[in-house]
Amino acid sequence: MQIESYVCGAWHRGSNDGRLVSNAITGEPIGTVSSDGIDFAEVRRHGREAGGTALRALSIHDRANRLKALAKHLLGHKASFYEISAKTGATKGDSWVDIEGGIGTMFSYSGIARRELSNEPFSVEGDVERLSAKGSFLGRHILVPKEGVSVHINAFNFPCWGMLEKIAPSLAAGVPVIVKPATPSCYLTEAMVREMIASEIFPEGSIQLICGGVGDLLDHLDEQDSVTFTGSASTGRKLRTHPNIIENSVPFNMEADSLNYSILGENAEPGSPVFDLFIKGLVQEMTVKAGQKCTAIRRAIVPQNRIDAVTEALGAALDKVKVGDPAVEGVRMGALVGTDQREDVWQAVGQLAESCEIVLGGQRDFEVVGADIEKGAFFPATVLRSDNPLENQAPHAIEAFGPVTTLMGYNDRDEAIALAKLGRGSLVGSVVTSDDEEASAVVLGTAAYHGRVLVLNEDCAAESTGHGSPLAPLVHGGPGRAGGGEELGGARAIKHYMQRTAVQGSPTTLTAVTRQYTPGAKPVTDVVHPFRKYFEDLQIGEQLVTHRRTVTEADIVNFGCLSGDHFYAHFDEIAAKDSLFEKRVAHGYFVISAAAGMFVDPAPGPVLANYGLDNLRFIEPVGIGDTIRTTITAKEKIAKDKKPDDKYHTGVVKWAVEITNQNDEPVALYDILTLVEMRGE
Repeated sequence: MQIESYVCGAWHRGSNDGRLVSNAITGEPIGTVSSDGIDFAEVRRHGREAGGTALRALSIHDRANRLKALAKHLLGHKASFYEISAKTGATKGDSWVDIEGGIGTMFSYSGIARRELSNEPFSVEGDVERLSAKGSFLGRHILVPKEGVSVHINAFNFPCWGMLEKIAPSLAAGVPVIVKPATPSCYLTEAMVREMIASEIFPEGSIQLICGGVGDLLDHLDEQDSVTFTGSASTGRKLRTHPNIIENSVPFNMEADSLNYSILGENAEPGSPVFDLFIKGLVQEMTVKAGQKCTAIRRAIVPQNRIDAVTEALGAALDKVKVGDPAVEGVRMGALVGTDQREDVWQAVGQLAESCEIVLGGQRDFEVVGADIEKGAFFPATVLRSDNPLENQAPHAIEAFGPVTTLMGYNDRDEAIALAKLGRGSLVGSVVTSDDEEASAVVLGTAAYHGRVLVLNEDCAAESTGHGSPLAPLVHGGPGRAGGGEELGGARAIKHYMQRTAVQGSPTTLTAVTRQYTPGAKPVTDVVHPFRKYFEDLQIGEQLVTHRRTVTEADIVNFGCLSGDHFYAHFDEIAAKDSLFEKRVAHGYFVISAAAGMFVDPAPGPVLANYGLDNLRFIEPVGIGDTIRTTITAKEKIAKDKKPDDKYHTGVVKWAVEITNQNDEPVALYDILTLVEMRGE
C-alpha cells in the first residue's frame, strides 16, 4: 500500500518506489511513502488562500469550539488509532500518551483560547499605555493572525501528540497548518488526518498533510509563514539555516532532543520514599516509548555514595520489565520505531562505552517475548556509569535515543548543579528530594539551562505527571542543545502564530479598533438604562452616570455592624486622626456596595447576575460628609455558547466602573462582569 498525503483538497499518492516503512514488531512491510508529484508552491497557496481566509473570518472562540469538536471526533475513533499505533512498537500505555494525550491537548487549547482570549478574530493584549500628558494620545497592543501557513515538521516518536500539540494553537490563532510527519511512523499520522478531513469541522485548506519529503516547500515561504521543527539537533540546524528561511526572516521554532537530567537528593537513603520515587521515575522514562522521548532522562545524577545502591535498585526494577510484542500480556516495553533506529542506538551506546562502563543491559542477546529479536526493532534497557563525569564529556554530548541512561556521581550540591549544566541546554530536569531548601538551590541553579524543572517528593508524587510529560499550560522547549525554541505554555503558544502590533491613537479610535472601551473615549448615552438592554443591543462605550450620595456616620456604623469589620480607621476617632487617613473613613467595600446601589436597575431584566469583579483599586479615602457618584461604561462584550442544560443564552459584559468624590477625583476603580441575556438563538 501507499501512504498518502492530503494537499490542495485531495488525497495524493506518490510514486510506487517510495521509501518502505515496516512494522516495528514483526518487520513486515506496511507501505511506501513518497511525496513525488506534489506542487509545493500550490500547497502553500491553497493553505493561505483557502484555509487562511476562512479561518481568519472566524472568531477565536469559534476556532476553539471547532478544536473541541474535532477532539471529540478523534476520541470517538481512538480504537482504530490504537490498533495502528501498535505497529510503531508502542505498548498500550505508550499509545495512550501519544493518542489520548494529544487529543487532550486539543481539548486544553480549546479551553485556554475561550478563557483567555477575546471572542473576536483578533485579540487585545495588556493594558492601555498612556503616551501623552492629557490622555488624548494612547497606545495598546493587538494580536492578529499571520496571513501565511505554519509548517510543522515532526519527529517519529509521537506521530499523534507531536502533530496535535502544534496544530491546536495554530488553528486557534487562525493560521492553517501543513503537517510533515517523520516517515517511519507517518502511517499513524495519516490515519488521524484522514479522520480530521472526513469530519469537515475545519474549513478546507486549514489542514494539509505531506508524507514524504517536503521538496521545495521551504523555498516558497515568506515572513507571514512559520516553521516548527521537532527532531535531531543536526537536522534542525540544517533547516534553520535554509537560505530562504534566513532571507525572509521566516520564524523558525526548534525543539531538539536533549540530554535531560534527574538529580537524586543528597540525603535520600535507599528504601526511603524519595529514593524509590527516583528509581520508579528513571525506569519509567527509560521504558515508556522504549526511551524514544525527547524528555527522557539521559543523565541520572546521584550522590557518589549512592551509585551502587541506585545500580542495584535499577537492576532489580528493570529485570521485571518484559520486552517484546505489546500484544502479549505482561510486556511492558515494545520496540524502537525501526531497525535503522535500533542500529543508531547501538552505535551511540558503543560511543558512550568507550569512556563509560556498561553496568546493566547493553548486550545484543537478550530475551524478547512473543517476537523475533532480529526482525523486530527491539533494544534492551541499558545503564552506563561514568566515574569522572566532570571531565568525561561523552555522556553530556552523545545521546542514545532509546532505553539508555548514564549514571554519574556527585560529591556535593554545587557539583550536581554543575553536572546538570554540562548538557548545555535541556528540555527538562528534575530533582527528587524531600528537602525544599535543596530543591530551591537546584531549581535556581539549573533553570537558566532548562525549559522545565520538576521537583518530585512524596507530597506531590500521587498526582504528579512525572518528569517526561509536557503539559499544555506550561512551556515545552529549552535553550542551547534543546533548540532554543518554545512550544505549549498556555495562550503563549497561540500568540506565537499571531503578529503583535502596537496601535497608537486617540481613546475613541482605540475603542473602535480594539472593540474594547478605552478610558477617555467619547461615551455612548441613551435614555434607556443599560441594564434594561439585551446583550446584542448594548454598545461598547455605552455609559451611565448615576445620581450622587453623601456618606454619613450612620452608613459607616451600619456597614461595620453588618460586616463585622470594626477596623480602627472606621470607628476610633483618635486613632484615625493619627493614621495616614487623618480622619475616620468609610469601608472601601461599603463604597463599592453603595456604588452598586446607584447604578443597578432593580427590576428583573436582561442582566441576570453579577459574574465577577476584577482589578479593584481604592484610590482615595471617603470620609464622613464626602459625596460620591459612579460612572459605569460598557467595556467589552464576550458572547458565550449556550449549553444544552442552560436556561438562558447569555453573554458576559465587562463594565468599567469609576467612583468619584465631590471634587471629581476617583476614589475607586474596577471592572465588573455581568451575565446578560441574549435575545434568542
